Amino acid sequence: MSDDGFPVEEGLDGSAFDADLLEEELRQAAAVLDPLPAGLLQLAMDAYALHDLDARIAELTFDSLVDAIPVRGAEAPPRMLTFQAGDLTVDIEVTGDGLLGQLLPPQPARIELLGTPAAGGALTADGMGRFASDTAPVGPFALRLRTGGDVIVTEWLRV
Repeated sequence: MSDDGFPVEEGLDGSAFDADLLEEELRQAAAVLDPLPAGLLQLAMDAYALHDLDARIAELTFDSLVDAIPVRGAEAPPRMLTFQAGDLTVDIEVTGDGLLGQLLPPQPARIELLGTPAAGGALTADGMGRFASDTAPVGPFALRLRTGGDVIVTEWLRV
C-alpha cells in the first residue's frame, strides 16, 4: 500500500510504478510534440471566464449578416446585432472602428468585451443605456453585462 491508501502498481519487470512521474513525462512529451496553440489557450481561458452560474444567456435574435436585406451600393455596412435576455434587449453596431451599443430599456450597466485584444476592458453604459468601444472586436467575442444584480452574457460571435 502507498501513503495515500491505494495499492502500489507494479511495472512489467516487477518494479514500483510511479503514476505521477508518468503523467509529468507525458505532459512534457505532449508540450514538445503537440503544443497547445496560444490562441486556443486564450479562448479556453475566456470561455472559462464566462463560467458564472448566475449569468443569463442573451440570445441572438437579429444579425444583419443573416437577416438583413442587402443594400445596393453599400460597400462596408456595419454589422447590426440584437440580443434578447428576458425584458432586456442589447443592440450592437460593429464597424472596423469599434462598436456602439444600447440597452433597452435604457439603464446603466458595466460591460466587459470578451475575446478581443481589449478583452476584460470595461465599458460603461450611461443612464440612456448607451455604450461604445473604439476597439473593434477581432475573432470570436461576447459581452458580459452587469445591470444592477443581474449578470447577462451574450452568445459568442465571430466578426
